Amino acid sequence: MLDKISVVLIGTSHSGNIGSTARAMKVMGLTQLVLVAPTCDIDDQAIALAAGAADIVENAKIVNSLDEAIADCGLVIGSSARSRTLEWPQLDPRECGIRSIQESTQHPVAILFGRERTGLTNEELQKCHCHVYIPANPEYSSLNLAMAVQTISYEIRMAALAAESTPQTVSKSDYPKEKELELFYQHLEKVLTETHFISHQQPGAIMSKLRRLFTRARPEVVELNILRGILSSVEKRIATIKSEK
Repeated sequence: MLDKISVVLIGTSHSGNIGSTARAMKVMGLTQLVLVAPTCDIDDQAIALAAGAADIVENAKIVNSLDEAIADCGLVIGSSARSRTLEWPQLDPRECGIRSIQESTQHPVAILFGRERTGLTNEELQKCHCHVYIPANPEYSSLNLAMAVQTISYEIRMAALAAESTPQTVSKSDYPKEKELELFYQHLEKVLTETHFISHQQPGAIMSKLRRLFTRARPEVVELNILRGILSSVEKRIATIKSEK
């Protein structure tokens, strides 16, 4: 189960944080580290702070974009330290651990952590199925990157141990991968633009709300195919009307 769960760091700027994150992961049995467009190199400091988890650092997958990092994931959870203007399904660390373990038996899972200073952008958070928030002391809620990874990794390990000791039958649903969802959103935006439901110049607000709607609904593969079929049907009708004019 733990092998199907990736920790994804986005835009990391300090190499020591990569090493410290690897150490936090290995202590809890996680081994899959993905680095999205890091602005630092993996250097001696990263290896030193890994403190025995150098193998995780050296085997880390480095990609240029978040889409590439999560393309094959069926569940993506983004860490968020502050409330956003657009509410999203939210988990606490324990719920995050349980959900991650439950779904890791069906498809790859990614836990996203953002930049040291600014975290994840709104656009990145909207690519997630849900957000996880660590309820730290409101009077001093400063968590560094490795601390946040350690907290979430601990809950994932506890959930894995619980699942091993009390195996449960989980109803398996065939959910689309993230790349399939992105293709659906692109198709939806295209059709809504063609029908003038949204403006080509300013599609953002409506598409953000629609992303939230489908994130909550979480359509399965068959349901997503039906939605894509409806969009294709609308496109064909538009083309017919244009040809008749």
